[in-house]
Amino acid sequence: MNNIFRPALVLFVLLSALTGLIYPMAVTGAAKAVFPAQADGSLVVLDGTTVGSKLIGQNFSDPKHFWGRPSATAPQPYNASASGGSNQGPLNPALADAVKARVEALRAADPGNTAPVPVDLVTASASGLDPDISPAAAQYQAARVARVRGMPVEQVDALIARNTEAPMWGLLGESRVNVLALNIALDAASGSFSPSAAR
Repeated sequence: MNNIFRPALVLFVLLSALTGLIYPMAVTGAAKAVFPAQADGSLVVLDGTTVGSKLIGQNFSDPKHFWGRPSATAPQPYNASASGGSNQGPLNPALADAVKARVEALRAADPGNTAPVPVDLVTASASGLDPDISPAAAQYQAARVARVRGMPVEQVDALIARNTEAPMWGLLGESRVNVLALNIALDAASGSFSPSAAR
C-alpha cells in the first residue's frame, strides 16, 4: 500500500509546486519585465494619485463629464470583483424598462438633443466593466458637455478625435474612446481632474 501512496504524494507535491508556485511566479515576473504597466493593472496615475484603470469603467454621472456604458455589476456599478452582465435577453421586459430609463436620463441631461441614442450608452457590456464607448456615443454627448462647461463644441470634438483609438492593427475590434482618458483630457483643458469625479 505504501508503494502506491508515496509516489502519488510525491507527484502531487511536485506538481502543486510547479503549477501553483513556480509557473505563476515565472509568468508574473516575465509580464512585469516586458509589460510593467499592464501587469500592474493598466493603472492611470495623475499627479501621484491613482484615479482608475484603463481597463475598468467608472461611474461618471455629472453632465460636465462624458458618461460610459451602464454597468450591470452589484452592489455598485463597475465592481471589478463582481464582473458579469445582466443576462437579460432582448425580449425581457426588465431590459426594455432599463433601456427606456437610461434613454430618459440622457434626454433629461440634454433636452435639445434629438439624435438617436447610441446603443452602447443604454446597454451594459457582457462584463459590466467596459471602460470604452463608441465614437458615436462620445459625439452624442459632445454638445451637452460643451454647453455645461462653456467650451466651444469644436474643442470638445477635437478632444474626442484625439482620444479615439483605432481597431487593433487596423483589423480587430471597433474604434473606441476610453471614457476615463477622455474625461481627464477634458478636465485638463478646462480645469483639473478630481479623483472623486467618478464616485
